[in-house]
Amino acid sequence: MHDSGQTHALRDPAVLGITMKRLALSLLILLSTSLSACAQSSPAPATGATPAPAATQTPAEPSVVAGSPEARVRDALHALDARIPIETIGPAPIPGFRQVVAAGQVFYVSDDGKYLFRGGLLDLTRRVDLGEAAMAKVRKSILATLPESDRIVFAPSGPTRFTVVVLTDVECGFCRKFHSDIAKYNDLGIRVEYIAYPRAGLGSDDYRKMVAVWCAPNRQSALTDAKNGRPVAMGQCARTPVDMQYRAGQRMGLEGTPMILDPDGRMVSSYLPPEQLLQRLQAMHGGTSAG
Repeated sequence: MHDSGQTHALRDPAVLGITMKRLALSLLILLSTSLSACAQSSPAPATGATPAPAATQTPAEPSVVAGSPEARVRDALHALDARIPIETIGPAPIPGFRQVVAAGQVFYVSDDGKYLFRGGLLDLTRRVDLGEAAMAKVRKSILATLPESDRIVFAPSGPTRFTVVVLTDVECGFCRKFHSDIAKYNDLGIRVEYIAYPRAGLGSDDYRKMVAVWCAPNRQSALTDAKNGRPVAMGQCARTPVDMQYRAGQRMGLEGTPMILDPDGRMVSSYLPPEQLLQRLQAMHGGTSAG
């Protein structure tokens, strides 16, 4: 059989090497897609000393038994690049593969470590995205490491029907739109717990604005000011959780802000207006309140 040009190219060691390097790079560059499309300019906070980041624990790589499929898969990924951050390795829902969560994404790697594919895996019978279910478990464990005291919480004055965790940025247009209706979400019984995700990255002007918000004596008021383009002065505080929350967002597979999760780590949506978010939550919880 005559090989096509593409098949021949894939057998070329130089071309294959480039392909593997690109794959490794895609694993390592967390959320590399630019999220600047909805960025808006606003005054920077007053100059002041930036507080030290809160201690961030590097997640321990899962232990594996030598010679096991998990060990072969781990070694195959490390052969691409030893820095690939592996969260979990375990049996996949399909025979002959391991399911891996790494760099905020779900991968399926053959037990011999030779083949890899990335993306959703749908159970057509149950109509469930098994990859998303795996990510939800990882997100839940990561959320458990982020103290509620480090979140900016807007709670209903009456009973709480649902709680959502929102990864937010002070510059993003849809984040601002979501926050402009925060009273409406609360009136519907939705408790909102904000986590910081400065889209421009650590050390950016965006980051410094969010540090100023999280360092303010009244975080709720400061966040509202920042989302309305008003400057927030850098206050006096010894530590900031913004770095820790930003890295958590990367590990949880954030692709855009706002990212709305339920407390179990399940993806709810990106931006949704108040009534639509309530409907989505009711559908996810079978029409009952989750508290």
